[in-house]
Amino acid sequence: MSFLALLEAKRQGLSLHASQIRAVVASFTQGQIPDYQMAAFLMAIYFRGLNTEETTALTLAMRDSGDALNFPKDPRPLVDKHSTGGVGDKVSLPLAPLLACLGFRVPMISGRGLGITGGTLDKLDSIPGFQTQLPAKRIVSIVQEVGCVICGQTDRMVPADKKLYALRDVTGTVPSIPLIVSSILSKKLAENLDALILDVKFGRAAFMQSQADARKLAKAMVALGNRCGVNTRAMLTDMSTPIGRAAGNWLEVKESLACLEPGTGVAPVSNSKKGEAAATPILLDLRQLVLASAAHLLVQTGKASSFKAAHRQAEDCLNSGAPRRKWDEMLVAQGANLDAFRNKLARDHTLSAVVDLKAHRRGFVSKCDARLLGEVIRDLGGGRLTKESVIHHEVGLDQLAKPGDAVRRGDTLARIHAMDRAQAETARRRIQPAFRITDRPPAHSPLIAEVIAR
Repeated sequence: MSFLALLEAKRQGLSLHASQIRAVVASFTQGQIPDYQMAAFLMAIYFRGLNTEETTALTLAMRDSGDALNFPKDPRPLVDKHSTGGVGDKVSLPLAPLLACLGFRVPMISGRGLGITGGTLDKLDSIPGFQTQLPAKRIVSIVQEVGCVICGQTDRMVPADKKLYALRDVTGTVPSIPLIVSSILSKKLAENLDALILDVKFGRAAFMQSQADARKLAKAMVALGNRCGVNTRAMLTDMSTPIGRAAGNWLEVKESLACLEPGTGVAPVSNSKKGEAAATPILLDLRQLVLASAAHLLVQTGKASSFKAAHRQAEDCLNSGAPRRKWDEMLVAQGANLDAFRNKLARDHTLSAVVDLKAHRRGFVSKCDARLLGEVIRDLGGGRLTKESVIHHEVGLDQLAKPGDAVRRGDTLARIHAMDRAQAETARRRIQPAFRITDRPPAHSPLIAEVIAR
């Protein structure tokens, strides 16, 4: 095979055969194609694109570049969820044990964050003793015994994606839709799933900032997932405001646990005064995404006849307390020290530098800018500027005021957790423009804008 000839063909906009794409992926994975040539090939794809057949071939070649997870026959469907990432996006944590309690097997292979997007594995690393790197046999064993696992891909799972993503990240080719689709789906196909729900985000803090671009990406992934035999659908969700009222690795773990507690769908926020009847749904958006994801998977696998019935089934299960107990079971299976974890949960905060940003006037919160807040959390040490960055798991923001909240002068808009007082004060100044207070509440904007099922 002349790789240079294939590179030139793609540069000219010609289509490649599936056999040619498979050969390229295999050769690159084995170190037979140098990085500088593959970088040029990725840039050709970025500008010229790939058609459906080429994208399918690339995805399957990447999947087949390493080992897949092989599960025994079992009446419980194998399902998973993938999000394109966002600030405060902790949905995977409560969702996995909920799905296990609904009769699914959940091999949730997750990743780490880069930039302002918090990674699921970074959140779990804040739990004492929790192991996110597991061998394939142990992943299968935990899924069969517990029903769910949340961990990283093994060294032998989809190695082509690891090598290709490292190049994409430093060559400006990350935003290519065919490359995004193949990267995400190759890993999910290696799980041998029956069904997959995708959460494709748009807005200020999303990778795809416009709903139209998010729709284009979602349709491409849904079409290819179904084409490859996995029942796939996608939700388009707004990522202009953080999910939940906490953002930052450990703080999101705490909020995820609150989501799993029975009867926590509505509760007063910290600004509520004694004797007031008003309550704010502190977990409404998080619970909405968790329950919607579970409901779609129930419908996709034929375990429910309608979304309404599925949503009711998922809500009843979440309120039963069983997913909270399943969470502890998963933690033990993955090596967590439950006593240390519970002791850490019992503390209001784990850092000495904790300061509040207060409202300067009475009114309604009409903006809570997820992008600006995500950038501040990253700079506090909660995210990565490079893959080598050291994560400080306890930093972040909680008690976030969300659009629609009524506030008075002196009420808390955000609580900042920082490594020292100077960092906390700098963060407080930086996040002040993230909030806007107006005389009237903002117009309602749906969290889930669209659902794409084919």
